[in-house]
Amino acid sequence: MQKLFFDFFPIILFFIAFKFFGIYAATAAAMAATGFQVAWSWLKHRKVGTTLWANLVIITLLGGITLLLHDETFVKWKPTAVYWFFTLALVGSSLFLKKNLIRTLLGAQIELPDAAWSILNVYWAVCFFVMGFINVAVAFLLGFSTETWVNFKLFGGLGMMFVFALLQGVLISKYLPENKDG
Repeated sequence: MQKLFFDFFPIILFFIAFKFFGIYAATAAAMAATGFQVAWSWLKHRKVGTTLWANLVIITLLGGITLLLHDETFVKWKPTAVYWFFTLALVGSSLFLKKNLIRTLLGAQIELPDAAWSILNVYWAVCFFVMGFINVAVAFLLGFSTETWVNFKLFGGLGMMFVFALLQGVLISKYLPENKDG
């Protein structure tokens, strides 16, 4: 539970700051929270994961432009930039480096056949691509307010990722050994 809170700390802080102080305070809060995550990770583990670095670079760049120009458009692109970064990382590492990142992340926890790892890698890449497009649609194409986008970012985005992860669990479950207690 503590790891889950740590992972979602910037988005939760963004949401709370938005509700009380608006988009620009929320942007600054997300930037500070992500910076805190990187510092905490470095102090605790003496390393910072690629995902966390990517989040820091993207929120610092797009959040900084948002604050500098006083234009919320840039921070609204942040989720899409992160999702599409993950898409490119999954697809690129598979095609060019012949490395399955999903297997790298989860291989120590579960054992799956190569074909299942390949399918998972493709599914996650497609999921991240679609999530990026959905963010663009909610933020820009469908005429929703910034408040609706913020609510979607927290509840809709996380909800869709949770459902997708559950569906992946169903795919993975057929490869797991049966529990033979008793």
